[in-house]
Amino acid sequence: MAGYLSETDFVMVEEGFSTRDLLEELTLGASQATTGDVAAFFVADLGAVVRRHFCFLKCLPRVRPFYTVKCNSSPGVLKVLAELGLGFSCANKAEMELVQRIGIPAGKIIYANPCKQIAQIKYAAKHGVRLLSFDNELELAKVVKSHPSAKMVLHIAAEDSPSRLSFKFGALLKSCRHLLENAKRSHMEVVGVSFHVGTGCPDLQAYTQSIADARLVFEMGTELGHRMHILDLGGGFPGLEGAKVRFEEICSVINSALDLYFPEGCGVDILAELGRYYVTSAFTLAVSIIAKKEVLLDQPGREEESGSTPKTIVYHLGEGVYGIFNSVLFDNTCPTPILQKKSSMEQPLYSSSLWGPVVDGCDCIAEGLWLPQLHVGDWLVFENMGAYTVGMGSLLEGAQTCRVTYAMSRVAWEALRGQLLPAEQDEDTEGMCKPLSCGWEITDTLCVGPVFTPASIM
Repeated sequence: MAGYLSETDFVMVEEGFSTRDLLEELTLGASQATTGDVAAFFVADLGAVVRRHFCFLKCLPRVRPFYTVKCNSSPGVLKVLAELGLGFSCANKAEMELVQRIGIPAGKIIYANPCKQIAQIKYAAKHGVRLLSFDNELELAKVVKSHPSAKMVLHIAAEDSPSRLSFKFGALLKSCRHLLENAKRSHMEVVGVSFHVGTGCPDLQAYTQSIADARLVFEMGTELGHRMHILDLGGGFPGLEGAKVRFEEICSVINSALDLYFPEGCGVDILAELGRYYVTSAFTLAVSIIAKKEVLLDQPGREEESGSTPKTIVYHLGEGVYGIFNSVLFDNTCPTPILQKKSSMEQPLYSSSLWGPVVDGCDCIAEGLWLPQLHVGDWLVFENMGAYTVGMGSLLEGAQTCRVTYAMSRVAWEALRGQLLPAEQDEDTEGMCKPLSCGWEITDTLCVGPVFTPASIM
């Protein structure tokens, strides 16, 4: 092991005990605390991150994963991914500082933001981060002046992608030769091409088209004298098993396109930048009810089972859309709570809505729910909360950082230490692997070879 992660960084989950059991213990402890100052916390299953990594290696064996730090910059996540040998894709100085603080060498960092501040370009130059992206002349000129020894990756637009990022970032194919010529005149070396299809892209051919476009840009660059050897597939890979487009389907299309346009042995180093894929399912949030209000309904509606006047109940939680639940604003999600206290079938259900702590008409987490009567101090649980919830900071001044408790099963820890999944030896289970986490979130088994750990991208 590289020594980024130690047993003191997480709770070891033993056989027969799951991260869900740990969450129940922590909510009980928070409820019994006399201070009552804990309104929300996360339980992060690092074993789930390990499992996702082995799945990636199986599905995209030629691609080296880089983690998108902005997605979740919590220390436990960064350490376990560093232990697995990932590189890191950083968008700003703070993220570069963060990963270098835990010991990540500069050669495994990409400064992948195509819209950079000059001061932060200078920071990258001072701290040895040499791989930077660009998509226009002005950005190139900033790097030429502030970081002349940088190696540049030309970020092209994924023209078939519905992602708004394709409009905001990325050079059109028709402008790439001009940008490559400008780089050559400025004695700035362009070493590769990147693109970003975008999260949730329903058209798998967008990947094929983008890889084909990248091949054309490679040929342009090589013709002009650039030593092109890096293809960055960007991100957009789903973080959940039930996504509209399955990860395995995306990988199949990518592998076919790579075989056609960048066949094995062509000398090109293929990267991908993943965020949601690694962390979404690993984090579970527990948040307490801090206030409630019952509102009688004037109009006829569904009658409550008790026969009393219909009402709706407004619950205020310790977190809202200006913090952890920002996905409601930015991704149009509708978080579904799980009751920490099991309700009986006889309990009546009431029309309910969940709101954040801010007195603001936009701080609505979820509406149209039917829940049993809950009370101030009760806890609600939300699964799949790992992406863009931790390390983002709150939009509200004075908001406290939400505590994260990390957990990992002993099986996952041993797999991480050995850098390969332990396979059963008997005939009945040949080709199957032990699950990496105890209990509730493991639904399949994987068996792959040793982890490929890149020393550097340069």
